[in-house]
Amino acid sequence: MALRGPRVWLWRWRRNPLKRRADRVEAWVVLGVWVLTAFAGVLAGTTVSRSVEDGLARERVEWHPVEARLTERAPGTASDNAHVSRAEQVWATAHWTAADGSGHSGQLRVPAGSAAGTPVTVWTDPEGRQVTRPVTVSQARVRAFLIGGVAGVCAAAVPLFGGRALRGRLERRRIDQWDVEWSRFGPMWGRTAG
Repeated sequence: MALRGPRVWLWRWRRNPLKRRADRVEAWVVLGVWVLTAFAGVLAGTTVSRSVEDGLARERVEWHPVEARLTERAPGTASDNAHVSRAEQVWATAHWTAADGSGHSGQLRVPAGSAAGTPVTVWTDPEGRQVTRPVTVSQARVRAFLIGGVAGVCAAAVPLFGGRALRGRLERRRIDQWDVEWSRFGPMWGRTAG
């Protein structure tokens, strides 16, 4: 068990006649790693967050709802209740016309038993391809925050782990230097001048 004294703030930067060159190098490595870790994490996090939020905002502008018509009767039996749960919806084929006049078709979730020709709302991109409903502004903020946070943590981990590996290498080198010094001076211990 190693004996430790009281923690001294900024001990790596204090003057000490016993401080070796390796200790000074390690102090600079630790400082550099922390600065680089913070910088990389913040830069990556904010960049990715802005990119995600901009992409989701572009989707909200470009994606539009279009009225589609079922091409066939939906499987299942129709429910008399106007509020159909998600579990009572089935997949059915629908057809719609894009803004450029081109025809498209695809599978949509509709209430079970819906008749052919029933109007259904489908969200499309500028080319008329089927897409999901775009997220709201608040959902976009949350998603951008979470994805940016994960990207920032991942980016910050690279210099942090690199610095830990470098410090481990410096520690091994310092131990090797101690072994060399001990092999030179160790045998002289216990001798008395006589």
